[in-house]
Amino acid sequence: MEATPARARAYVLCAVLGALLCLLPLPAVHAPWWAVVLLAALYAGCEQIARRRFAGTFYPVLLAAAFLLPPPAAALVPLPGALFSHVDEGPPWLRRSWRAAQLALAVWAAGRVHWALGGRNAVVASDFPYALLPALAAVLAFCLVLTVLDGGILALAERMPLRRAWRGLFLRSLAPIGVHGLAGLMMAVLWRSPYGPVAALLVLLPMGVSWWVFAQYHREHAAHQATIRALVQAVDIKDGYTRGHSERVGQASMMIARELGMDDSRVEVLRFAGILHDVGKLGVPTRLLRKDGPLTPEERRVIELHPEYGHEIVRGIGFLGEARAAVLHHHERLDGSGYPYGLLGSQIPESARVVAVADAFDAMTSTRSYRRARPVPAALAELERCAGAQFDPRMVAALMLALGKYGWRPAVTADEPADLVPPPAPVPSRPGVHR
Repeated sequence: MEATPARARAYVLCAVLGALLCLLPLPAVHAPWWAVVLLAALYAGCEQIARRRFAGTFYPVLLAAAFLLPPPAAALVPLPGALFSHVDEGPPWLRRSWRAAQLALAVWAAGRVHWALGGRNAVVASDFPYALLPALAAVLAFCLVLTVLDGGILALAERMPLRRAWRGLFLRSLAPIGVHGLAGLMMAVLWRSPYGPVAALLVLLPMGVSWWVFAQYHREHAAHQATIRALVQAVDIKDGYTRGHSERVGQASMMIARELGMDDSRVEVLRFAGILHDVGKLGVPTRLLRKDGPLTPEERRVIELHPEYGHEIVRGIGFLGEARAAVLHHHERLDGSGYPYGLLGSQIPESARVVAVADAFDAMTSTRSYRRARPVPAALAELERCAGAQFDPRMVAALMLALGKYGWRPAVTADEPADLVPPPAPVPSRPGVHR
């Protein structure tokens, strides 16, 4: 209770009052109450299965209610499932009240829009394709209400700026809820058909299968993220002075990849490559990683083994794809003077050329144990000077364009102590072996 700010609790109370206002006309509403009870029980059952076995909320039943029932009656459907749902953390009554109010408002808004556009008559008459238009408008209203409410609670509970809290919420929710809306429309049409509610329930079977596949994909993706996070945390613990470097190199690699026009899946792989490029440091003695001052030739040769150590660590992780080549070759140079194999020009994998630029850029703009950070313009000038001999000019140009558009605001790990980082000052040096 204490963890939830008072303003967030007040926001939840306002949402609850809004939901109650939507339910006020119920005594005057003529609705098939048996259908309300059946849909509410069906949603409660689907919600329990979805929460425990899959992820998220099962919206087709709610949208079917918005297409079948008067708006105040439709707003009743999510209440039992939300009020008796499982809660992992936080005050249960508060979270359940919030979820119930949020869904009631969203369903009510979807029902009002659908009703106002003549969607109910289109559903009863199975009037296609016209029935799709009110349904689409109702889905948009449903998404919009959820977006506004979710963004508001994020801003108030986590002290997040409103624009940041709302950014991307609507677009991310539109596609999955749109699919659920089509399923809800099919349920509503079949419900009103001669085959009745039993036929409508059959729509849930393929939706359940698709949801299971979707949930499996997300679990696998979460497992990938957990694997990478564990490896990065191990490197950060071993080399605490460069904490956050891996994440920043991943961010810069992603910016370069996007500027080069790579597809989203490859951008993600290159982000992984940037994050994991230094994982081989787990095999390097800690005293070398934390040494103040320059390395001796023998120490440098030990440091230069870290790409091969890293490749050995990640080569069995299948989902990394070409990121494994980047881990091995990100210290190669176009002129052949790099390591570990002295590859020349196009012999160096493209992913490694991307990470090499991102790595050198963050190394120059970050304070290390042996030197202070350079300003971003000075680092870019050094990259440009070394382009063609050490770095791929395409990658350098892509980074410069991306930084010109978006700037450089790297995410810093939450446990990085800000008072340990001295203020940056330019120091002349050449990007080479860095720790």
